[in-house]
Amino acid sequence: MGCLFVMYAAVFPRLGLIAIWVLRPGLVDAAFDTWIWPLLGLVFVPFATLLYVVLYHIGGLTWWEWFWVGVLAVFDIGQWGMTLRYRRKQAA
Repeated sequence: MGCLFVMYAAVFPRLGLIAIWVLRPGLVDAAFDTWIWPLLGLVFVPFATLLYVVLYHIGGLTWWEWFWVGVLAVFDIGQWGMTLRYRRKQAA
């Protein structure tokens, strides 16, 4: 069951984060002090937010875990750039 969730969350990170937030709200509440940060993460950097919640639950974040959260944040921002580039190319 865990492997299915990982595959599902890798393709649809927003839906995976929503599933964790609805089914196990204690995980998200423990990782964040308020509801606004996970909501902003859900909208803007879903991969990084999902990984942050999972790693926080596993045992906290050291520099190595922060590195991977940063890599996924760059990946999320890169997706914005690719979407913008695709839209500009289609408009031309």
